Amino acid sequence: MSYNSFEKLDVWKRSCRLAVRMYEVLRDCRDYGLKDQMTRAAVSIASNIAEGAERDSKKNTYTFCI
Repeated sequence: MSYNSFEKLDVWKRSCRLAVRMYEVLRDCRDYGLKDQMTRAAVSIASNIAEGAERDSKKNTYTFCI
């Protein structure tokens, strides 16, 4: 599947909506550590998709050592 920009990817659009929703849901949360961690994690999803799309590589391969 080919694409012109990561902004057109459905997964990126959904991850942006998730990040916005997390900020809305946690707006009144008084546990600031949890709130910060959850909002940063939600934003990280869209950021990682964008970063991966900019690499211009077909796929990454990982080797796991156990």
